[in-house]
Amino acid sequence: MAVYMLAMFAHIFEWTFGSKGAVAVRSAEQSSLAETVAAAEEGAKGVRKVTVKVATASGGTATLTRTALADAGATVVTSGRGDDEAPDGPGAAGSSEKGDLAGRIAVSLTVLGALMHAGGVLTRGLSVMRWPWGNMYEFSCAFALAMVTAYLVLLGARKNVRWLGLPVMVAGLLTLGVAVTVLYTDSEQLVPALHSYWLAIHVSTAILCGGAFYAAFVPTLLYLGKDAYERRAAAGLPGGPLGIPASVWQRLPAAATLDKLSYRINAIVFPLWTFTIIAGAIWAEAAWGKYWEWDPKETWSFITWVAYAAYLHARATAGWRGRKAAYLALLAFACWLFNYYGVNIFVTGKHSYAGV
Repeated sequence: MAVYMLAMFAHIFEWTFGSKGAVAVRSAEQSSLAETVAAAEEGAKGVRKVTVKVATASGGTATLTRTALADAGATVVTSGRGDDEAPDGPGAAGSSEKGDLAGRIAVSLTVLGALMHAGGVLTRGLSVMRWPWGNMYEFSCAFALAMVTAYLVLLGARKNVRWLGLPVMVAGLLTLGVAVTVLYTDSEQLVPALHSYWLAIHVSTAILCGGAFYAAFVPTLLYLGKDAYERRAAAGLPGGPLGIPASVWQRLPAAATLDKLSYRINAIVFPLWTFTIIAGAIWAEAAWGKYWEWDPKETWSFITWVAYAAYLHARATAGWRGRKAAYLALLAFACWLFNYYGVNIFVTGKHSYAGV
């Protein structure tokens, strides 16, 4: 937790230093200025540009730029860009060298913390020679590790997601803090019902799904803020929503990019969540003699599955994008959180293995 805290402060420094000096923000104003300069240069050569907005089949608009020769009536389409292809911001560090250095230090500390975290989870299991997620304390430790690992995997696959580091560190520290102060349980053997190889399969996939769902939740939440900022900017209003400076929102990816990232993560992890529920049903039949008894944990796992299925179905068939889809995704993640904390702590059932 100490290393994660240092990584969190380094991410904060990255955002702080990145907001000072000449931050290279590819904002809509700069894009308009560049287009104006280019049009003036072409006008000097006897060329003029005409920009037309047309409706698209998806319900949005597309911008078509046509170049017309001054002495001829012919026009040629030179470029076209839809509203969902707005340029992304430069990232948390902006163009500041100090900010970039702080971000690199933050990533290095995150990797170091994840390795130490994984060692802690491993030694917890070795202390009793079993899989280290038999109660809520162990599951919370593994869940926090899954969140950090999901961020590092995204960072390796997609370079411009360092902005995700700060919310991941905050959530990881909060999860571990609750685990060690409220949910802590001494290392001990499992109850007989949990002595099964399905513990490694069912619970492991649930942990992976939780980390991935959180990795999708963050861009969904940031999308709502970024979309509100873009609407304010389009209306000519100063500042940013929620009292957050405009420079912070400008350095985030475009709202459409955040929306796509959230959708892709949820779409990838949804089949794994489906497998988690199926594996749990198979384990239930082996342990209790029935595949499904509508136990509170089973019920809320199914509700969570329905919520994410509704989100993906709305995106795929009804063409839901933007804020409506984001609200559905937030609802689905809220179901997952209640399934974990609410059901385990406050509801009694066959899955009452919280240890608190």
